[in-house]
Parts: sequence; C-alpha cells; structure tokens
Amino acid sequence: MTVLATALLAIGSSAHAQTATPQDEPQTVVVTGLRASLESALNAKRTENSIVDVIKAEDIGKFPDTNLAESLQRVPGVAIDRDAGEGRSITVRGLGQDFTRVRINGIEGLATTGGTDSSGGNNRGRGFDFNVFASELFSSLTVRKSSAADVEEGSLGATVDLQTMRPFDLKKGFNATAMLKARYNDLAKKTNPRGAFMVSNTFNDNTMGYLISAAYSKRTMFEEGFSTVRWDNGSSSGGWCAPMGVGSSTATTCAPAGGGFPAADRLPASAGATDAYNQSSKNENFHPRLPRYGRLTHDQDRLGVTASFEWKPMRGTRISLDMLYADLKATREESFLEAISFSRTATQGGKPQTSVVQAQYDAQGRLLYGVYNGVDIRSENRFDDLSTKFTQPTLTIAHRLNDDWTVNARIGRAQSKFANPYQTTVTLDAPNVNGYTIDFRNSDRLPLITYPFDPSKTGVLNIYGVPAGATSVANATPSEIRIRPQGSNNVNDVLHLDAAWRANDTWTLKGGVDLKTYKFDTYEYRRGTEVMYGLPAGTSLDSVTRTVTDFGNGLSLPAGTITSWVIPDVKAITKLYDAYCNCLKSGPANGPGDFTLASITNGNARGNNRAIKEQDNGVFLMADFDTEAAGIPLRGNVGGRYVKTKVTAQGYLATGGGTPVTAYNDYKDFLPSFNLTASVTRDFLVRLAAAKVMSRPPLGNLNPGGSISTAGSPSINSGNPVLKPFRAKTLDASFEYYFGKNAFVGLGLFQKNIDSYIQGVRQSMPFNQTGLPMSLLPSNWNGTEVFDVTSFANTPGGKLRGFELNYQQPFTFLPSWGRNFGVVANYTQVESKINYLLAANVANSGMVQDDLVNLSPKSSNATLYYDDGKLSARLTGARRASYLQVVPAQNNNDVQGKNATFNVDLSVSYKWDDKLEFTLEGVNLTNEANDQFVSRARNSVLVHHVTGREFLVGARYKF
Repeated sequence: MTVLATALLAIGSSAHAQTATPQDEPQTVVVTGLRASLESALNAKRTENSIVDVIKAEDIGKFPDTNLAESLQRVPGVAIDRDAGEGRSITVRGLGQDFTRVRINGIEGLATTGGTDSSGGNNRGRGFDFNVFASELFSSLTVRKSSAADVEEGSLGATVDLQTMRPFDLKKGFNATAMLKARYNDLAKKTNPRGAFMVSNTFNDNTMGYLISAAYSKRTMFEEGFSTVRWDNGSSSGGWCAPMGVGSSTATTCAPAGGGFPAADRLPASAGATDAYNQSSKNENFHPRLPRYGRLTHDQDRLGVTASFEWKPMRGTRISLDMLYADLKATREESFLEAISFSRTATQGGKPQTSVVQAQYDAQGRLLYGVYNGVDIRSENRFDDLSTKFTQPTLTIAHRLNDDWTVNARIGRAQSKFANPYQTTVTLDAPNVNGYTIDFRNSDRLPLITYPFDPSKTGVLNIYGVPAGATSVANATPSEIRIRPQGSNNVNDVLHLDAAWRANDTWTLKGGVDLKTYKFDTYEYRRGTEVMYGLPAGTSLDSVTRTVTDFGNGLSLPAGTITSWVIPDVKAITKLYDAYCNCLKSGPANGPGDFTLASITNGNARGNNRAIKEQDNGVFLMADFDTEAAGIPLRGNVGGRYVKTKVTAQGYLATGGGTPVTAYNDYKDFLPSFNLTASVTRDFLVRLAAAKVMSRPPLGNLNPGGSISTAGSPSINSGNPVLKPFRAKTLDASFEYYFGKNAFVGLGLFQKNIDSYIQGVRQSMPFNQTGLPMSLLPSNWNGTEVFDVTSFANTPGGKLRGFELNYQQPFTFLPSWGRNFGVVANYTQVESKINYLLAANVANSGMVQDDLVNLSPKSSNATLYYDDGKLSARLTGARRASYLQVVPAQNNNDVQGKNATFNVDLSVSYKWDDKLEFTLEGVNLTNEANDQFVSRARNSVLVHHVTGREFLVGARYKF
C-alpha cells in the first residue's frame, strides 16, 4: 500500500510540478511499530478465502509476547494452559491440544516436553508444547479455523501455522538486529538474561539471500502453594478403621472399616463432629488424599536457532531452505511436606493405628477441620532433569510454469526428542505422629496445617528404613528412593506436491498429494524395590539434608503455617547409596539394596513403553473461484480430500513378564470442504464455511499392551489399536466490517457436530475384533471367543457451538492527546454437551452429559495500546472461565477441572532513535494462581500454586 501510494503521489507530483510549491508537496506516511503489525495482520485476514486469524511481529525479534502460546490467546476462540507460569498448550474453540495441528514453515511438527504432574507431566500425546520455542524466532502466527481441501487433515479445532523469518521478507541488502533483556522474578528473587540476534543479507542482484537468527533465555523461578493429589470419600481406600477411642494411636487390633474414614456412627461422641458430619453417611464425606505444601524450583535454559537460504533462479521461481533448531534444558526440584496416611489403601497395609480425634465437614461433605493421631508425615524431594531437542529442515520450491500453471513442492522432517534421564525422589519420614491438624475453615485453598514438632529441626524427620531381615514395615511406608527415567520421541516426515491451473478469470483448479509418516515412541524405567533400609552407620543426617526457607512469600498463608522444613538432599543421598549403579548389591548393614532399573518387566513402568507408526497418504482436488452474483463479488473454494491412514501399534502385555505385541489398523476418510466470502460492500464481508473433519485417536489409547487372561472368564485390559478417529461436521459463519483504517469489528458463529468420540469403556466382544494378534490365544482357540474387555471405544459425541466477537480500533477520532491510543479485544462463548459413559458395559452403563474437557465456556482478551511512533505501550488482560479436565473424576468424584484465571501483562518501548530502542515488560502482574479443583459442588482444592510476577528490561539495536 505504501508503494502504491508513493507511485500515485509521484504521478500527481509530476503533473503539477510547474505549479506546486514545496509546502504543497504531499508527504508519504509510513506506518511502523505496533500499528504496522496490526495493519499487516488485519490485511492478511481480510484477503484470505478461509476463516483465519493472524498475528504479525512488528519486526524481527519483536513478537508481541515472550511466549508463543501467550500470543495465541489474543486470537478469538483461543485459550491457553500454563505450566510453571508460562503458556504451554492451547485450546481452540473449546477443543483441546490433541485436536489442534501445528505446522512450522508448512511442515507438520510435534514438539513435546515435560511438566509438573499437575500440568500433564511428560507429554505423550498429540498436543504441541509451545514453550519449547523462543517467540523471537517467528514472524507470524496464523490460526486456520475453517477447513480447506489443500490443508492437511487431522484437526477438529484448528491448524496453527508458525512462520520463521526469511531474507526476502526484509528490505534488500544487509540487516542486523540484536536484543538483550534482564528478567526478574519477584517470588524467586532471581534475575536472568534473555537475548536474541538476527543477521540477513541479499546479494547476486537480489536473487539470493540468507538469514540467521538465534535466541537464548535463562529462567529461574519458584512455584509455591498447596495441593492434595485428589479427594476421597474412602469407599475405594479400605485403609482406615474405626478408632478404639478418642486420641487412640494403638488401635492395631481393629479390622479396617472398608471406607477411608470411619463411618459417622463409629465416630466417638466426644470427637466434636459437626451436625453436618453426623447427618451424613461416610460416602458423602471427602478428605484430601495427600495434603501438602510445597515449593517447586524451576531452572530453564532455552536456545533457538533459525537459518534460511532463498534463491530466485528465474522469474516466477523461488526456492527456500529453512532450518529450525530448539534446545530446551531444564531442571526442577519439588520439595513437599505432606501427610501420606490419608491415601493409604488396604492393599498397602492400611492405617488401623490412625484415629480421628476431631472432625468437621460442611453440608457438601468437604472436610473443614480435623485432628488426627497415628499419621505418617513425610518430607519429599524430587529432582527432574529435562531436555527437548527439536530439529526441522524444510525445502520449499514454488515455480510458475507460465501465466496459467504453477507447481509447488515442500519436503521436511520435524523431529522432537524429549528426555528425562533423571527423575529421582527421596524421602524423610516420621511415622505414627499424634496431633496432626488440618484446618480449611478460614481458607478453602490454603489451610492451616500444624504438627506436634518443628519440621525445620533435623532428626524429627529421618530416614525410616526397613528393619534388618524384613522386606516391609507393617502399617507404615518406609523412606524411599524412587528412580524413574523416561522420555518420548516424535518424528514427522512430510512430502507435499501440488499444481494449480488458472482455467479462466473465474476458476483456478488445484490438486495435489500429501505423504506423511509419523513415528512416536516412549519409554520409562523404574526400580523394582523403592524402599530405603536406614542410614548407614557413621553417616550424619545433616550431611544428607537441606532446608526449605522463606516459603510462602507470594501467598496469603494463614498465621502459624509452617514456612521452613528439612528436606532430603537428592544428590547427597543418591551418592551415598550409589543409587544410579543400576545393579543389585548388598546395601547398608541392615538390609539389601536393589537399584536395578526395569522397563517392560516392571508392571508400573510397562505401560509407558510403547510405539505408534502412522502412514497418512492423502490426495486433494480443489477449485478456487472469484466471481460475482447479483452485483456482489464472491470468492472462495470448494473441494475434497481423500486420506488413508495405516496404523502400527506396539506395546507389551503383562504375560511372561512383558510380552511384546504388535497390532495393525487402517481407516479411510473423504473430507469435503467449502469456503465462501461475499463482499457485500467494499468493507463488509460475509464468510460461510462447511466441512467434514477428523482428528486421529490419542496415542495412549492405541496402546495394545496391558493384560490378557484366557483362564476362567477371558478378559483383556489394554488400549484399543483399532480405534477410528474423532469425526465431526463443522459449520462456520463470519461477519466482518472493516470500518476504517486498521479498524475492524467481527462476529463469528460456529458449530461442530462431533459424531465420534473416544472414551474408556468396558464391553464384551470377540477376540478377533480387538485388533490383537491371534498368536496370543491358545492353539485350539479360533478368535470368536468372547472376552470381557476394559479398553477404549468410539462412542457418540455431541454438539459444540459458540460465537466469537472481535473488535479492533485506533482512536484516531479523538483529539491530539488521544489519537495515538487504540484497543484490540475479543470475546468467545462456547457450549457443548458430550455423552460420557460411566465405567461399565457400553450397552447398559449409565451415561452422564457434561461439558467437553478443556472447554472454557467463556474467554476474553483485551489490549489497550498507545503508539506514536516513538513511545509504544500495551496493557493486556486475558480471562479464561473455569473448565473441566477429567469427566468422570477418580475416587468417586464427578469432575476435575481448573478454576477461572485472569492474567495481566504490560509492555512499553521507547525509540531513542532509528536504531536504538528500550523496552520494559511486566508478565503476570496479578500473580494469578494455578487453581485446580475436584467436584463441581464442593470445588475442593486440588492444586493452588503461584509463580510470581516477572519484569523484563532491555534494549534492542538495529545495525
């Protein structure tokens, strides 16, 4: 637009050259900075035939947020999940990360890493972890919400395109930029560096160019708060029994009561229980399974590098070779002070010596206050070493044969390797403690927990080992060394070819082929025996412990809460016991030591040793059109994609200590799509879209491993390798009004009829329909034998519908003091009802209808900005309503989810001159908590953690 305006002005200037005075000569206004990025993104959205939203960087290294996921939440319909205070994954229009495809430079990729257990841990699914990459490496994000035949299948939610910078994207010649920032976290009270640079050049008469960029950041932060690891009403615990008397800690002769807490009629009358408790049956009263306060210390180093070489060997031909490398390294230390008695089951020895001294519950059955004797207290420290390496080379060739024919080719490999070589947990313990109290009466998120001892003093919490000659301790859990190395790998090999023929001024026909091979494998090892056998003689406890101090500075803790406690030193204890020897050896004088690691022969680790290979071969044919009807310009596309998927799934069955099993499946899909854009007026567009879409099953659900029994009543407990994909029909409408320069208001309507969903079920079926090989059956069986199968199945889904509002406007209508302000805002509302089967036979089970998991009914984002070309500022607020994560939940709870969040960020920059710019940013200014809950009615706290506010100050220089 600037070039066109300049040309027109030049023509006008030439025509009036003899009469114009210098004062009369028109001036060219070049929009830069934030306004330029908003204008560029809006123009890209306006010219697309499909329904898309775009975010553009203002300039290289100037993406609007420090994290890609946090930038994506600016898009209507996009909400994010955070891990360690940083955006990790996204949800688009209510559909979670497993339903969203991500392409980098046109090649589908899957980057995964490891997080805390409450955020999903090791990502073994199809969801993309955006925190692997530095935002400085990318120039644009495009969210494709409607389907087109030339966009590969695999998404029910959206396809997200990430584009790195290329040399021809910049002005010709030499360009270089460097950026350096200091990042401070007010909870950890640590300052870390963040930096990036870019160098590019075009040469050989501007027919060749190269670009190299790199970004590095270090991040040290604390995550602190309270968690419970689920709530239980006891019907599945079987570990507690009725106390023999108030305050008793020696009731070892009573039989377990069957429930986790004593039934109301067995609670001593003098125990001070509330009426609500006495009027309730035991199955209506819930207690936290593992109440604990903890600090998680995160240390992260992230490096990203891009390289691009472009060549225009002739007019109409462009060849691009792009390289992307990311290396995310992190360590995490999790230090908890917890009571483990509440989670012990009868199979773990029960807790008959634990007794209730006092107990109070509210009308919903939620524990308010309790005093207990005979409680096992534990100080637990876990250390994780995490790394993700991502590599992707991509070769793209675009060639115009003549005015009517063009051909394109793209080939690449996206590979992500996640490794967690050290996941080690060590514990200190104090068994059978009397006088443990937990009090939720003043806060249902941060209870007051007190102990009858000072946990900051060495010696009270100790290495509680197994006595000599024994292998276990009755009614108690000895101290432990848990070692669980693990990892996951993802590889996408992609080839795309297409050709387009411009038949006439109205129609362009396009066809092509897509070939993709996707490989996934994951592994885990565990120690066979995790108990410890006491501290060796001559070793002091001080030499293998440390102390957590100054806990809770970012929390409003109740007065009297413990803020310091002794923790075991993972490095010192593993060195003392030579725990990484991977061997069976003689241990300390009072017992043996088994530090042998096992994978498929370890029943607890076996399920995480599996692999998937998918071969996806697709062809498409599409027609783009640009015409007019009744005086209204119409453009869009119509077409279809046919794809065949072949699946090879590998896992291990429990038989024989780990029997490998391989299963096969294939399915076909025809996916028609239609997009229409009507320019009702020059500035008012109406878009309509319809399509059939599919998303492939979750990787864990395809695991053919598990257990199989042919004795008695034949049964199978495993994944289901013959699952069909999620399938849906989508309808979209968009109304867009571009009512001024860089001004826009839009309404989007959408509905997805999810025809096929996937859930865990129990059903009866012949063996030959399970997808498992016949070789697993006795020789005289023929495969028609009916098995009781606990697995996953395709089930009816439900409808998802909603709307999006989008508003963008610079306040140029205000007087001079306000014309440099502007606003960008969006609001999304979604509703869905999915039929969830309860864990019983498909044919006769109960069914509950509830929201789709990871769907926030309401989400919004608003940015108020100021930009005068020299000073630029943005204040952004992002709100996400509460949403469900698990339906139905464990331990007799209906749901598990996350409560609403509201995050506020600030960014300010000042241009000293054309080369130097100073920046100031504030992230998570409200110190928003990660607040997870269990039970819709009780809203019992599952996790309540904060990560602190972060401030970045720095400078950027253009050479």
